[in-house]
Amino acid sequence: MDTDLTEIRPLERHVDTLLRIDVADGDSLLLAIEAQGKKDPDKRSSWAYYLAHLYAKFRYPCVLLVVCRDKGTAEWAAEPIRIGLDKHPSLVAHPLVLGPHNVPMVTDAVRAADDIPTAVFSAITHSNDHDIAAILEALAEALRATDADAAAVFAEFTEAGLGATPAREIWRNLMGTGLSHFRGFVAESFRDEGRVEGRVEGRGEDILRILAVRGVPVPDEARQRITACKDLAVLDVWFERAVTATTVDAVLAES
Repeated sequence: MDTDLTEIRPLERHVDTLLRIDVADGDSLLLAIEAQGKKDPDKRSSWAYYLAHLYAKFRYPCVLLVVCRDKGTAEWAAEPIRIGLDKHPSLVAHPLVLGPHNVPMVTDAVRAADDIPTAVFSAITHSNDHDIAAILEALAEALRATDADAAAVFAEFTEAGLGATPAREIWRNLMGTGLSHFRGFVAESFRDEGRVEGRVEGRGEDILRILAVRGVPVPDEARQRITACKDLAVLDVWFERAVTATTVDAVLAES
Protein backbone atom coordinates (compact mmCIF):
# COMPACT_ATOMS: atom_id res chain seq x y z
CA MET A 1 0.00 0.00 0.00
CA ASP A 2 1.16 3.52 -0.76
CA THR A 3 2.47 5.22 2.38
CA ASP A 4 1.64 8.71 1.05
CA LEU A 5 -1.74 9.66 2.55
CA THR A 6 -1.89 13.06 0.87
CA GLU A 7 -5.17 13.79 -0.92
CA ILE A 8 -4.46 15.24 -4.39
CA ARG A 9 -8.06 15.58 -5.53
CA PRO A 10 -10.30 18.06 -3.65
CA LEU A 11 -12.21 16.37 -0.85
CA GLU A 12 -15.30 18.31 0.14
CA ARG A 13 -16.28 17.90 3.76
CA HIS A 14 -18.70 20.38 5.34
CA VAL A 15 -19.93 20.14 8.92
CA ASP A 16 -23.31 21.85 9.44
CA THR A 17 -22.07 24.12 12.25
CA LEU A 18 -18.68 24.45 13.93
CA LEU A 19 -18.25 26.42 17.16
CA ARG A 20 -15.23 27.09 19.33
CA ILE A 21 -16.31 27.29 22.95
CA ASP A 22 -14.09 29.09 25.45
CA VAL A 23 -14.81 27.98 29.00
CA ALA A 24 -14.24 29.85 32.26
CA ASP A 25 -10.96 28.14 33.17
CA GLY A 26 -9.33 29.31 29.95
CA ASP A 27 -9.59 26.05 28.01
CA SER A 28 -11.35 25.73 24.66
CA LEU A 29 -13.14 22.97 22.80
CA LEU A 30 -14.65 22.53 19.35
CA LEU A 31 -18.32 21.64 18.97
CA ALA A 32 -19.21 20.17 15.58
CA ILE A 33 -23.01 20.13 15.16
CA GLU A 34 -24.79 17.99 12.59
CA ALA A 35 -28.56 18.07 11.96
CA GLN A 36 -29.51 14.57 10.85
CA GLY A 37 -33.00 13.98 9.44
CA LYS A 38 -32.65 10.29 8.57
CA LYS A 39 -30.30 7.32 8.77
CA ASP A 40 -27.36 7.62 6.38
CA PRO A 41 -24.58 4.99 6.61
CA ASP A 42 -22.15 7.26 4.74
CA LYS A 43 -22.42 9.87 7.48
CA ARG A 44 -20.68 7.67 10.04
CA SER A 45 -17.38 7.69 8.13
CA SER A 46 -17.79 11.44 7.54
CA TRP A 47 -18.27 12.07 11.26
CA ALA A 48 -15.13 10.11 12.12
CA TYR A 49 -13.24 12.15 9.52
CA TYR A 50 -14.55 15.44 10.94
CA LEU A 51 -13.29 14.64 14.43
CA ALA A 52 -9.88 13.37 13.30
CA HIS A 53 -9.38 16.32 10.94
CA LEU A 54 -10.45 18.95 13.47
CA TYR A 55 -8.18 17.56 16.15
CA ALA A 56 -5.20 17.31 13.78
CA LYS A 57 -5.76 20.89 12.57
CA PHE A 58 -6.65 22.75 15.77
CA ARG A 59 -5.45 20.49 18.62
CA TYR A 60 -8.56 21.28 20.65
CA PRO A 61 -10.78 18.65 22.26
CA CYS A 62 -13.58 17.93 19.77
CA VAL A 63 -17.20 17.04 20.48
CA LEU A 64 -19.61 15.81 17.80
CA LEU A 65 -23.21 16.79 18.53
CA VAL A 66 -25.90 15.21 16.31
CA VAL A 67 -29.38 16.72 16.46
CA CYS A 68 -32.25 14.51 15.25
CA ARG A 69 -35.98 15.01 14.75
CA ASP A 70 -37.05 11.42 15.47
CA LYS A 71 -36.09 8.82 18.06
CA GLY A 72 -35.13 6.11 15.55
CA THR A 73 -32.56 8.30 13.81
CA ALA A 74 -31.26 9.48 17.19
CA GLU A 75 -30.71 5.91 18.41
CA TRP A 76 -28.89 5.07 15.16
CA ALA A 77 -26.69 8.17 15.40
CA ALA A 78 -25.76 7.40 19.01
CA GLU A 79 -24.15 4.06 18.11
CA PRO A 80 -20.35 4.23 18.57
CA ILE A 81 -18.29 4.51 15.39
CA ARG A 82 -15.55 1.88 15.64
CA ILE A 83 -12.56 1.80 13.29
CA GLY A 84 -10.20 -1.14 13.56
CA LEU A 85 -10.54 -4.63 14.99
CA ASP A 86 -13.75 -5.61 16.72
CA LYS A 87 -11.94 -6.51 19.93
CA HIS A 88 -9.39 -3.72 19.70
CA PRO A 89 -10.60 -0.71 17.68
CA SER A 90 -7.96 1.93 16.98
CA LEU A 91 -10.48 4.77 16.88
CA VAL A 92 -13.88 4.98 18.54
CA ALA A 93 -16.18 7.99 18.17
CA HIS A 94 -19.11 8.48 20.54
CA PRO A 95 -21.46 11.16 19.15
CA LEU A 96 -23.47 13.17 21.63
CA VAL A 97 -27.04 12.91 20.32
CA LEU A 98 -30.10 15.04 21.00
CA GLY A 99 -33.57 13.98 19.92
CA PRO A 100 -37.24 14.29 20.90
CA HIS A 101 -36.75 11.48 23.42
CA ASN A 102 -34.17 13.31 25.56
CA VAL A 103 -34.81 17.03 24.95
CA PRO A 104 -37.76 18.63 26.77
CA MET A 105 -40.41 20.64 24.96
CA VAL A 106 -39.89 24.27 25.98
CA THR A 107 -43.19 26.08 25.41
CA ASP A 108 -42.81 28.75 28.12
CA ALA A 109 -41.06 32.00 27.15
CA VAL A 110 -39.61 32.54 30.63
CA ARG A 111 -38.10 29.08 30.66
CA ALA A 112 -36.77 29.60 27.13
CA ALA A 113 -35.12 32.87 28.17
CA ASP A 114 -33.40 31.11 31.09
CA ASP A 115 -31.73 28.63 28.73
CA ILE A 116 -31.90 29.72 25.09
CA PRO A 117 -29.62 26.94 23.72
CA THR A 118 -31.95 24.32 25.20
CA ALA A 119 -34.94 26.16 23.73
CA VAL A 120 -33.25 26.14 20.32
CA PHE A 121 -32.55 22.41 20.50
CA SER A 122 -36.13 21.88 21.70
CA ALA A 123 -37.40 23.58 18.55
CA ILE A 124 -35.17 21.54 16.26
CA THR A 125 -35.72 18.12 17.84
CA HIS A 126 -39.49 18.60 18.17
CA SER A 127 -39.98 20.24 14.77
CA ASN A 128 -42.40 17.48 13.71
CA ASP A 129 -44.46 17.73 16.92
CA HIS A 130 -47.97 19.20 17.00
CA ASP A 131 -46.80 21.71 19.63
CA ILE A 132 -43.96 23.08 17.51
CA ALA A 133 -45.72 26.43 16.99
CA ALA A 134 -45.85 27.02 20.75
CA ILE A 135 -42.18 26.03 21.07
CA LEU A 136 -41.14 28.45 18.33
CA GLU A 137 -43.25 31.24 19.79
CA ALA A 138 -41.61 30.79 23.20
CA LEU A 139 -38.17 30.88 21.59
CA ALA A 140 -39.07 34.00 19.61
CA GLU A 141 -40.25 35.74 22.78
CA ALA A 142 -36.98 34.82 24.52
CA LEU A 143 -34.87 36.14 21.64
CA ARG A 144 -36.67 39.49 21.74
CA ALA A 145 -35.08 40.11 25.15
CA THR A 146 -31.64 38.88 24.08
CA ASP A 147 -28.65 40.75 22.69
CA ALA A 148 -29.35 41.31 18.99
CA ASP A 149 -26.09 39.78 17.77
CA ALA A 150 -26.53 36.62 19.83
CA ALA A 151 -30.21 36.41 18.92
CA ALA A 152 -29.38 36.60 15.20
CA VAL A 153 -26.99 33.66 15.55
CA PHE A 154 -29.58 31.58 17.43
CA ALA A 155 -32.29 32.52 14.93
CA GLU A 156 -30.24 31.47 11.91
CA PHE A 157 -29.08 28.28 13.63
CA THR A 158 -32.71 27.42 14.40
CA GLU A 159 -33.77 27.90 10.78
CA ALA A 160 -30.93 25.71 9.53
CA GLY A 161 -31.79 22.98 12.05
CA LEU A 162 -35.48 22.95 11.16
CA GLY A 163 -34.61 21.88 7.62
CA ALA A 164 -37.33 21.35 5.02
CA THR A 165 -40.20 21.13 7.50
CA PRO A 166 -43.41 23.17 7.85
CA ALA A 167 -41.92 24.43 11.13
CA ARG A 168 -39.29 26.30 9.14
CA GLU A 169 -41.98 28.40 7.46
CA ILE A 170 -43.52 29.18 10.85
CA TRP A 171 -40.11 30.29 12.10
CA ARG A 172 -39.44 32.47 9.05
CA ASN A 173 -42.72 34.25 9.60
CA LEU A 174 -41.96 34.79 13.27
CA MET A 175 -38.67 36.30 12.19
CA GLY A 176 -40.52 38.67 9.91
CA THR A 177 -43.18 39.78 12.40
CA GLY A 178 -41.54 39.83 15.79
CA LEU A 179 -37.80 39.79 15.19
CA SER A 180 -37.36 41.98 12.11
CA HIS A 181 -34.77 44.12 13.88
CA PHE A 182 -32.29 41.25 13.92
CA ARG A 183 -29.50 41.23 11.41
CA GLY A 184 -28.78 38.11 9.33
CA PHE A 185 -30.18 36.34 6.34
CA VAL A 186 -33.30 35.04 8.11
CA ALA A 187 -34.84 38.47 8.64
CA GLU A 188 -33.31 39.89 5.46
CA SER A 189 -34.67 37.14 3.24
CA PHE A 190 -38.14 37.66 4.60
CA ARG A 191 -38.07 41.43 4.19
CA ASP A 192 -36.82 41.08 0.62
CA GLU A 193 -39.45 38.60 -0.52
CA GLY A 194 -41.26 41.15 -2.63
CA ARG A 195 -44.27 43.33 -2.89
CA VAL A 196 -47.21 43.62 -0.52
CA GLU A 197 -49.39 41.67 -2.94
CA GLY A 198 -47.17 38.62 -2.63
CA ARG A 199 -46.98 38.97 1.15
CA VAL A 200 -50.78 38.96 1.41
CA GLU A 201 -51.09 35.70 -0.51
CA GLY A 202 -48.21 34.12 1.36
CA ARG A 203 -49.55 35.18 4.76
CA GLY A 204 -52.85 33.41 4.17
CA GLU A 205 -51.02 30.23 3.18
CA ASP A 206 -48.83 30.51 6.28
CA ILE A 207 -51.87 30.77 8.56
CA LEU A 208 -53.39 27.63 7.06
CA ARG A 209 -50.06 25.81 7.28
CA ILE A 210 -49.62 26.67 10.97
CA LEU A 211 -53.12 25.46 11.78
CA ALA A 212 -52.51 22.24 9.84
CA VAL A 213 -49.21 21.57 11.64
CA ARG A 214 -50.90 22.17 15.00
CA GLY A 215 -53.81 19.90 14.12
CA VAL A 216 -56.48 22.64 14.30
CA PRO A 217 -59.44 21.79 12.00
CA VAL A 218 -60.25 24.43 9.37
CA PRO A 219 -63.71 24.16 7.76
CA ASP A 220 -64.07 25.18 4.11
CA GLU A 221 -65.88 28.42 5.01
CA ALA A 222 -63.02 29.52 7.30
CA ARG A 223 -60.43 28.48 4.73
CA GLN A 224 -62.14 30.60 2.07
CA ARG A 225 -62.30 33.57 4.42
CA ILE A 226 -58.56 33.36 5.11
CA THR A 227 -57.54 32.96 1.47
CA ALA A 228 -59.90 35.73 0.31
CA CYS A 229 -58.67 38.31 2.83
CA LYS A 230 -56.52 41.04 1.22
CA ASP A 231 -55.91 43.13 4.36
CA LEU A 232 -52.31 42.47 5.44
CA ALA A 233 -52.87 43.99 8.90
CA VAL A 234 -55.78 41.61 9.54
CA LEU A 235 -53.78 38.66 8.23
CA ASP A 236 -50.92 39.55 10.58
CA VAL A 237 -53.32 39.46 13.54
CA TRP A 238 -54.69 36.10 12.42
CA PHE A 239 -51.18 34.77 11.96
CA GLU A 240 -50.15 35.68 15.51
CA ARG A 241 -53.32 34.09 16.89
CA ALA A 242 -52.77 30.91 14.83
CA VAL A 243 -49.56 30.20 16.74
CA THR A 244 -51.45 29.54 19.99
CA ALA A 245 -55.20 29.33 19.22
CA THR A 246 -56.92 25.97 19.71
CA THR A 247 -59.79 26.65 17.27
CA VAL A 248 -60.09 28.49 13.98
CA ASP A 249 -62.93 30.59 15.47
CA ALA A 250 -60.44 31.98 17.99
CA VAL A 251 -58.16 32.96 15.11
CA LEU A 252 -60.88 34.75 13.13
CA ALA A 253 -62.65 36.33 16.10
CA GLU A 254 -63.38 40.06 15.84
CA SER A 255 -60.91 42.20 17.81
